Amino acid sequence: MSTTDDRDRPGHRDASPGPLAHRVPDLGALELLLAVARLGSLGGAARELGITQPAASSRIRSMERQLGVALVDRSPRGSRLTDAGALVTDWARRIVEAAEAFDVGAQALRDRRDSRLRVAASMTIAEYLLPGWLLALRADRPDTAVSLLAGNSAAVAERLLAGEADVGFVEGLTVPAGLDSAVIAHDRLIVVAAPSHAWARRRRPLTAEELAATPLVLREEGSGTRQVLDAALGGLARPLIELSSTTAVKAAAVGGAGPAVLSELAVGEELAVRRLVRIPVQGVALARDLRAVWPTGHRPAGPARDLLSLTRG
Repeated sequence: MSTTDDRDRPGHRDASPGPLAHRVPDLGALELLLAVARLGSLGGAARELGITQPAASSRIRSMERQLGVALVDRSPRGSRLTDAGALVTDWARRIVEAAEAFDVGAQALRDRRDSRLRVAASMTIAEYLLPGWLLALRADRPDTAVSLLAGNSAAVAERLLAGEADVGFVEGLTVPAGLDSAVIAHDRLIVVAAPSHAWARRRRPLTAEELAATPLVLREEGSGTRQVLDAALGGLARPLIELSSTTAVKAAAVGGAGPAVLSELAVGEELAVRRLVRIPVQGVALARDLRAVWPTGHRPAGPARDLLSLTRG
């Protein structure tokens, strides 16, 4: 009785052959075979592909074992394809040509992707952080056209989930459903008022109760700023005016409409020249993370990935 397993015989096919990738030589091996056929020399093929001759010989032997047929006859005068090798070379040429077409198509897709970048950002980030990041990105990618869609955090999530933006930035306490995120910076909300407001002359910090009892100039519901304030005050914040941009809230506060709650990022200049006064507050958690967001499972690539790296610089 023979002890040789049928599966060890050249050319035997298992009833369940498994994935095609396990049965077909890889592109590197096929390119090597084509080079041997063209140059008539295993050593010459190895030099052309930038590998050593022993490595080339090993790759040919591995391909012969995988296919179960001899492909190359080696002699002191060079390397010659066997009849089976010539046939396999014809097939290999078609596969390599198809791979080259695949590569050209993939590069075209990358070029199209890299030609534009659509960014959606909540207002504070759009107004006070993104301009610097986008200038830095332009230095690295001058041919990429960038469009910026500014809105509140809820609108940013909607844009991303609708496929209308490649990457987004939000300021709220939570990550909207359907999005992945990464923290890129930290921010703090502060209470500010015009110098003429009574709070500007206070000697002791405001309490959470006092802040909740006072009508404030606020961002609209759905904004990250409003979300943080509502969470800090248990949903008890009282709007005097609701406005849809940080700039509008700031202008109203400077004009004396009432106290406002804004990002530290937004009021540095106004505090420095005392168009606004910072009002100390105790017992109110107003810190927040600033996040980059993108649809779950679709991590940013190309220009979006490069922009994300700049936010952490």
